[in-house]
Amino acid sequence: MEVRRRIVVVGGTAAGPKAAAKARRMDQHAEITIVQREPDLSMATCGYPYYVGGSFDDRNLLLAAPTGALRDPKFFLDVKGIKALVNTEVEAVDPVAHTVLCNNLLTGEMTTHPYDKLVLATGASAVVPPIPGINLKGITTLQSMRDTDYLRQVRDAKAAKKAVVVGGGLIGIEVAEALRLSGIEVTVVEMMPQILAFLDWEIAKLVENHMRAKGVHVATGDRVAEFLGAGERLTAVRLQRGVEMPCDLAVVAVGVQPNVELAVAIGLEVGDCGGICVNEYLQTSEPDIYAAGDCIEVTHLITGKKVLAPFGDLANLQGRVAGQNVIAGNKVTFPGTIQTGVCKVFDFTVGSTGLSEASARRNGYDRIVSMVTAGPDKPHYMKGRLLVVKMVAHAETGHVLGVQCVGAGDASKRIAAAAMAIQGKLTVGDLGNADLPYAPPFSPPIDNLIVAAHCLENKMLGRVHTISSTEFKRKLDAKEGLFVLDVRGPDEYEAMRLGVGEKLIPLGTLRKRVNELPRDKGKEIVCYCKISVRAYEAATFLTANGWTNVRVLEGGLSAWPFEREK
Repeated sequence: MEVRRRIVVVGGTAAGPKAAAKARRMDQHAEITIVQREPDLSMATCGYPYYVGGSFDDRNLLLAAPTGALRDPKFFLDVKGIKALVNTEVEAVDPVAHTVLCNNLLTGEMTTHPYDKLVLATGASAVVPPIPGINLKGITTLQSMRDTDYLRQVRDAKAAKKAVVVGGGLIGIEVAEALRLSGIEVTVVEMMPQILAFLDWEIAKLVENHMRAKGVHVATGDRVAEFLGAGERLTAVRLQRGVEMPCDLAVVAVGVQPNVELAVAIGLEVGDCGGICVNEYLQTSEPDIYAAGDCIEVTHLITGKKVLAPFGDLANLQGRVAGQNVIAGNKVTFPGTIQTGVCKVFDFTVGSTGLSEASARRNGYDRIVSMVTAGPDKPHYMKGRLLVVKMVAHAETGHVLGVQCVGAGDASKRIAAAAMAIQGKLTVGDLGNADLPYAPPFSPPIDNLIVAAHCLENKMLGRVHTISSTEFKRKLDAKEGLFVLDVRGPDEYEAMRLGVGEKLIPLGTLRKRVNELPRDKGKEIVCYCKISVRAYEAATFLTANGWTNVRVLEGGLSAWPFEREK
């Protein structure tokens, strides 16, 4: 008589159902059970903000397969032969007896389920800081379908006029957009000096400026000290700096923490980051127990350190690995992450992969070099939209360490290509010759990512000397006596300019007007234009004619994160 494998999966959002489904495809005779505390299964959690914001109106789309079938217990049983227990919580796991004790939260019935292999996919929970007044009505997170339903109800009923989003990370920014698109006045409060901490400051500032242009207020370097209310209802928040902001809705989005209580009760090893420790096979310290998704720690493929990476795509990839290994033994691995991400912020796409310059330095990379470039994502005759790219590389080896890309253009595909370049350990020179697809409806002849590699390579080889926007601003504020050269045309200058005492000499007239440049050939000159392509041309001309301290503003005016005259 054939012995049927018994697989129990704890958690029914992303990694859990993926593990169960993959295990079923590997073994059509195994007994597979999913235990899910929530009433729903396979929720598209990354879609929550878009349902709240009205991108689509059918709630069931968050719970449905691509065919439209609702992924409920009947679906899992009929289509996949998997028993799914919803509204059911795991009370205890006995790793010696290989049993799982479950409690039906609706009936109180206790059941015991034996297992040969157990998969923990317990996910993560929203961090709720102990701020006075946190329990007032009108305060929520966006972590569950219950939260999503509440915010959608607020939107549909027009029950809120002013909202505060606590936290400027991915979820906070997506929630802010959703609420603003719903006609609600929104303020984002972020304790760090910038939103979106995975970006470098000057790149994040471009996103912040775009949010402000769309009507979202942003308060960085501050935090909510207290939620204020009338009776049990939220009426305002008081910031640490003393400002009181009236509001009738607050969304707390300060991060998530792995759900490891069950793992701790079992006696599994938990790492310094707070997640369950797993090996490359996603096996825990207990050989017959595997773990996947937001509850685990994984290896960062660049730094080699353990990190938390609560991303929906990684949860699905990990679930697939765990599902194979509980059936076939430890045959496949999950190597780790470079923490690639992308999000929509109104008309901007914001993407990042690998290390930012700041995170590279925090991780001990001292010999790094970076470059900011800007340009349209298609030829001008195809109405290309602006992208700003920042590339970070190791100064000695030339290996690409990270890429950030933001703007109204298609940043997603540039980040996708950059992610593969980083995982493939390509150098800046390798990426500069990448054979990427080209046609005018899709990209310029030389893609934005390749342009960024070319510019960074020029910088590394000493062919161009650049200045970042932050260093330029520091020098301006310190009144270091720079000669600032704008090489755009007069119409462009009238439409938009810095207003820092710059000299306008259009590139086409520069060769005839050298007498207007500093006679001191050692004077520091900063050249710029819209995206600094013309500025680079100007700098090469000036350098060839004896000026020895010429620098090009990285990204030009398009990547300028500070205020300007007009």
